[in-house]
Amino acid sequence: MAEEIHIPTGSKQEKYVSLFPQLEALVAGEPDAIANMANIASVLKEAFGFFWVGFYRVRGDQLVLGPFQGPVACTRIAYGRGVCGTAWKEERTIVVPDVDKFPGHIACSSLSRSEIVVPVASGGTVIAVLDIDSDQFNTFDEIDSFYLEQICGILA
Repeated sequence: MAEEIHIPTGSKQEKYVSLFPQLEALVAGEPDAIANMANIASVLKEAFGFFWVGFYRVRGDQLVLGPFQGPVACTRIAYGRGVCGTAWKEERTIVVPDVDKFPGHIACSSLSRSEIVVPVASGGTVIAVLDIDSDQFNTFDEIDSFYLEQICGILA
């Protein structure tokens, strides 16, 4: 039976703080990474109302679309290309206040205005990236970076 997640209200930080233990509990007994990615994407989309939330999984020299919530997305992204491929290559979180100003941005949707991409690492190797898009400029900041990195850490 599915566990019900309480969607918190309050500031962005208060939402993350409230969601984190719920997400930890949600994935704790589930060994399947795809199932966990699907639930995390769903919870983040529901809690924050982001335009698009999903994961791209490392498959060879490409990122391949994994579980997501939102409109149809790009299926494959090359290593080092776009925000997702760059975050994978540089093994770091990238916050993009205006996607039109990011060199080589891959526009899966013309409605996307800002983006954050967080690598998911296991054993020191990036195995996926969490990609979140907003239809507003300047949506993401250091609060998102900090908490989304913690959330990705529970997948490893």
